[in-house]
Amino acid sequence: MTDTARETYESLNIEPKPLRPHILAAATVVFGDDYYGGRRETINLSGFVQMNKWPMPGFKHTVDEDGTASFNLELISAPEVGIKGFSYTLNDRIQILSNPYLPNTGHIKQIVPGKNFPAEFYIRRFGILETSTMRLAHRGVIDVKGIVDGLPPYKTPLTSPFLGRPYGDQGEVMPAHNVVRGTNLPAAWYPSNDENEAVGNTPSAFFASSIGPCVSMLVDPSIIIQASTEAKIKVEVNGRTEEIELAGDYPLAAGAEILLFGPEKHDQGSGVLAQLARVALVGNSPALGGKVMLRASFFTVSGGQLGDGNEESLSRLRYPGELHFDAHFELVTPSATLYAAAPVHLSGQLKDIEPTGTLLTAEHADAALRTKDGESRARLTGVSMKLGDALVGSEAYVSA
Repeated sequence: MTDTARETYESLNIEPKPLRPHILAAATVVFGDDYYGGRRETINLSGFVQMNKWPMPGFKHTVDEDGTASFNLELISAPEVGIKGFSYTLNDRIQILSNPYLPNTGHIKQIVPGKNFPAEFYIRRFGILETSTMRLAHRGVIDVKGIVDGLPPYKTPLTSPFLGRPYGDQGEVMPAHNVVRGTNLPAAWYPSNDENEAVGNTPSAFFASSIGPCVSMLVDPSIIIQASTEAKIKVEVNGRTEEIELAGDYPLAAGAEILLFGPEKHDQGSGVLAQLARVALVGNSPALGGKVMLRASFFTVSGGQLGDGNEESLSRLRYPGELHFDAHFELVTPSATLYAAAPVHLSGQLKDIEPTGTLLTAEHADAALRTKDGESRARLTGVSMKLGDALVGSEAYVSA
């Protein structure tokens, strides 16, 4: 490549305004002061963040002597735009925020000098972890890195964050492009003072290095639906079927989150794609030892469709619209997390964009529920989910 053909990010004509994308994330959290003996839980999170960047005031674009171009940026996840999820262990919402006293800055930088993409994405992450009873901070920085192929670095709808499907809460992971993750974990989280400084020598939680290593991806849905949800599932344990009632409220980051992608948001032609992005429904199962939580897999996307499949825009949807998902479920139990060996096909009718009253059911379900080691503990033989009160919009504001 000659000097005259070298690219810089100035050629992209990036607008001087913040990005406010939706984010899907996961983190494997170890609760307690013992990293090796504490309760591990991979928590699915979502929300929306603000990304300030060049050419906004205070941000620079540079070109090194070897022709490598870069520009700097800042990531903000404030209380009203936090990244949140529901913890089975705590039975509570957790929320990941930026530390306002320690800017979360970084860059997008060319990997090959003179070629804009693929590029390195890097953020120095200083976080705050909040629940209804705790506010935690970490002492070091979490280096969040990944490879992106565009700006904004949106993940292609309905594609997996990893190259393959990992199981369990430990092991190596291989992220796909446009997916970033913490690279210098584990990190200990300590009680925080009013200045968001970690205090004391006894941590309250840890971010583990995998399977959910503080991993996230930006998506660009047309509509985000967060709905309180009631459900009934049938589980066969030792030859006997048990019906379990479950529920979750969206203000607690539980219930169900559905993303809709109009034709302008994906590359699969006409039609509206749908994703069951996050599920957290809690109930009690004597057969499985007590409290259980049904969740959607972060690692294998529960994709589907709304409507007839030939709509040229989201506004052309006719209601009631057929809503379908191939849902990849996991069931958290007191003794182990169980992973459904096959997807469950859920279907129902969305009467309009407000989902209250929508019933999603599986006409036929028969999926083995296995441990991370492949041991079959039960079978999932029925699923029925009823959507209740909901927050619907193009941005996922956090409920106070």
